[in-house]
Amino acid sequence: MLDRNAIVRHNLLRWLEEDNLPQPVLDVSLAEAGLTDTQLVDLFETQVMSRHLDLQSRQMQKQGKSFYTIGSAGHEGNAAIAAALRVDDMAFLHYRSGAFAIQRSKQKPGSTPLYDMLLSFAASSEDPISGGRHKVIGSHELFIPPQTSTIASHLPKAMGTAYSVALNKKLGTDAKLPDDAVVVCSFGDASANHSTAQGAINAACWAAFQSIPMPLIFICEDNGIGISTATPQGWIHANFANRAGLEYRYCDGLNLLDTYRTAKQAADWVRKRRKPLFLHVRTVRLLGHAGSDSEFAYRSQAAIEASERQDPIAHSASLLLSNKVMTAEQIATLYLQMESRVVRISEMAAARPKLTNATQIKASIVPPKLALTEVVGIDESQRDSLFAHEKHNLAKPQHLAKLINWALLDLMAQHKEIVMCGEDIGRKGGVYNVTAKLCDKFGPSRVINTLLDEQSILGMGIGMAHNGLLPIPEIQFLAYVHNAEDQIRGEAATLPFFSNGQYANPMVIRIAGLAYQKGFGGHFHNDNSFAVFRDIPGLILACPSNGADAVEMLRECVRLAREEQRLVVFLEPIALYMKKDLHEEGDNLWSFPYVPPAQAKPIALGEPAVHGNGKDLCIISYGNGYYLSRQAEKQLAEQGIQTTLIDLRWLAPLNQDAILQQVAGHQQVLIVDECRQTASISEALVTMLSENAKTLSNIQRVCAEDCFIPLGSASYEVLPKTQDIVNTALSMLNKTIREAS
Repeated sequence: MLDRNAIVRHNLLRWLEEDNLPQPVLDVSLAEAGLTDTQLVDLFETQVMSRHLDLQSRQMQKQGKSFYTIGSAGHEGNAAIAAALRVDDMAFLHYRSGAFAIQRSKQKPGSTPLYDMLLSFAASSEDPISGGRHKVIGSHELFIPPQTSTIASHLPKAMGTAYSVALNKKLGTDAKLPDDAVVVCSFGDASANHSTAQGAINAACWAAFQSIPMPLIFICEDNGIGISTATPQGWIHANFANRAGLEYRYCDGLNLLDTYRTAKQAADWVRKRRKPLFLHVRTVRLLGHAGSDSEFAYRSQAAIEASERQDPIAHSASLLLSNKVMTAEQIATLYLQMESRVVRISEMAAARPKLTNATQIKASIVPPKLALTEVVGIDESQRDSLFAHEKHNLAKPQHLAKLINWALLDLMAQHKEIVMCGEDIGRKGGVYNVTAKLCDKFGPSRVINTLLDEQSILGMGIGMAHNGLLPIPEIQFLAYVHNAEDQIRGEAATLPFFSNGQYANPMVIRIAGLAYQKGFGGHFHNDNSFAVFRDIPGLILACPSNGADAVEMLRECVRLAREEQRLVVFLEPIALYMKKDLHEEGDNLWSFPYVPPAQAKPIALGEPAVHGNGKDLCIISYGNGYYLSRQAEKQLAEQGIQTTLIDLRWLAPLNQDAILQQVAGHQQVLIVDECRQTASISEALVTMLSENAKTLSNIQRVCAEDCFIPLGSASYEVLPKTQDIVNTALSMLNKTIREAS
């Protein structure tokens, strides 16, 4: 089989020698492009640097020194796009943007792009962006957050970042990007079909259609193929050329002059008009999808050779010759000298240290804490005005929904950088009125009604966090997060890890969820599965069972996001939102007073709640399960059984030491888990107790059935009930008594 790497490397030299370079389709002069001779040479050098990095990465892979070979070959024209933008125009780039990153680095004195990228290829712990965790294109100094996505899942957060530029200016908050910044994101023609891309573009257009500033350039680098599946000719143009709210521009990415001219015009247009633009760039794909990709399995040799004939490096060499900027000999010399330089640097990079243990690897899962000034609280007169609509209720015990609402009122008054976003959270106040009056108090710029698209809601939150805001996105129901979970798992949670802690996505995601809800039916509104969050490294999952805890936990969640840059999910049990009573109607035992910030009683991350000190039985639960367990406690006490109840409150990460400390001294433990028996948190608890609590003689579970939740009263047949807890507890204790006798 022919070595296409060697052929692509040699083609330029052969065509130079034969005076057989491809000729440009467009006749654009240097003056028309707005470039000088020196600038054209500089762009060509960047393209050559990127090409030799791609070729060398494959040589390093054969030697066992490199581990990633998806390169930029054929897309090197994006160097001209980088040249048309500023360093502080934040760029969310796909994996074929090596030339873009190199060209941008040239705008920052002291940059060493070749060495930096080769360290990344070699997975060296000295890689300045990921610390050896992945081959990513990124740089904190160059405003390029690292990406590992292959399916355009970075587009929603690019949209959110673009939205945040004008928002920061309006709110007067400390932004990381200048007021006139443009945000760019690049992706391929195949990825343009993905729901994340479609959703992000739609959201940007939706905003622009309403004259909401959205300074965003979508760069679609169209090479006509996605791995092995061809993109229908004309498909990208047909889909994006006439979208409402979206400007469309096209350029030939094989022609540096046309690409620079069009990109510069596009950047100027977006910078001035603050509207989104779709830049459609013609490219080709060389060397297959990746080093492991055998193109001959799905493409003819003629098609492969036709793509190689359109090599952008060769097209740029043709421009240099036709404009009499360089001779063929000078081009060949630059090409070969750069090859030698890349080989030499690669040998240095491959010898640098690697990550050698789990502690090193995991070090960046949790981002570093920030040194922030102390929060200045609002004075009493300001709070009186803030709560004027509730002055007759403030002194009265309230249910969960009301107390969360009041906590949000105080938090938003304390922190002007907090911005909420979600479906119907504005004037309506959300489905359950949890966000009622927030929009009235803080305005629609801080309490944002979004379009119906969870990917865009979460992407907006991630993007706003990139620019110094503290987002609190809301997902209307737990079941709705599943179609957007990759924004949490693949984007927000991985960012500190793949940037070695240089980037983070601090935010608090509020989600109404869990089961037992009356009035709404079926599994979409009664979703008792949150397993999706529990295996995401670094994510914090909080779940209050009552209003008093919810207030202090929400305050702690905001502190964790604001000061420690943590990604937090705040799971609110819908069925407990309006619950006031515990044992009987009118007892008001599940209503609690609101403690204002000045008298706050902080609940630290991982701190469980403990009720009672009985030694007969220890019950561990959370959310609705804890509420039911409190009911069961009373019935058990009436039969002389004394219990200790543990409300976990923090479901990820589980505080093993605190749980084991509370369990110590008990022989019987009952875990009440409202989620399904399979893949529920009870499995983790049983494992933890079995491995560590050696004095326990009996561990039992009461869980939901492995079943979706049906409509109406039938739902209670597959969920734990108070009587189930009582019966299981009695069975456990009777068994113990029988065994003892």
